Amino acid sequence: MKAFHIVLALAVLTVFRASAQVTVQVTTDQDEFLPSEAIPVAVKITNRSGQQLHLGADADWLTFSVESVDGFVVKKIAEVPVQGEFDLESSQLAIKRADIAPSFVINHPGRYRVTATLHIKEWSQTIGSASKIFDIVTGAKLWSQDFGVPTTAGAPEMRRFTLEEANFLRDQLRLYVELSDSAESRVFKVQLLGPMVSFGQPEEQVDRTSQLHVLWQTGGQSFSYCLISPDGTIVKRDTYDNFSGRPKLKVTDAGDVVVAGGTRRIPVSEIPDVIPPVEVPAAPTAPVTPAK
Repeated sequence: MKAFHIVLALAVLTVFRASAQVTVQVTTDQDEFLPSEAIPVAVKITNRSGQQLHLGADADWLTFSVESVDGFVVKKIAEVPVQGEFDLESSQLAIKRADIAPSFVINHPGRYRVTATLHIKEWSQTIGSASKIFDIVTGAKLWSQDFGVPTTAGAPEMRRFTLEEANFLRDQLRLYVELSDSAESRVFKVQLLGPMVSFGQPEEQVDRTSQLHVLWQTGGQSFSYCLISPDGTIVKRDTYDNFSGRPKLKVTDAGDVVVAGGTRRIPVSEIPDVIPPVEVPAAPTAPVTPAK
């Protein structure tokens, strides 16, 4: 019996020393997410062991678990992809980013906790993080429209765009777009479009190519515009100011959807690089002939 206690004490001491030398922390940029929205996490690994760690060689070097605080079971459907080898020197901090949403069924509104576990193969040790709490909340539906996506044969596939607003911070509304099937039984993607004001309603228009155009107010004189493809990808973002009239969505005679009015802000990516003029060399001076 005494030998058992000694072995157990040594095992606990070894784990304690490993966790003190290497720490793992899970963080998120926000604490609330909509059902089916991406849940990006950042795992911070700090090495204070005094020796180099080689991580990422095995597929299970970093694993995640998600539990419901409310008591129901969270189904895991796949491992979170974390491939990529790297060396972590002593006194260094590494950050591994991943999206845990595709690997777990986290569609039910409620409170959840996510935990990361680091597996150090050379030490035969595992180090777990403290749990990070987050909430799955429901948004308020503002608008929805069905549209068809052409297929290689037969009738087009019917999908649905839905705009939702969510009030996470009580003083800031956020606008989301959801792509689902027409019955909303399967959600393909949920994307954050950006903040919005409470006193303005978004304008939306699905064009002849099944792309969604959304224009909404983000401030007293500022508006945001997004173009969303039929697969739910945001392909264009623009910002407009109410300087020469309020911007609005307009359908042209050719059937295209454009933003009419307002003043578009030029993004930094479209500003050409200014090359300074080459300095003009000084004119050579004529030789001075000494006086006789």
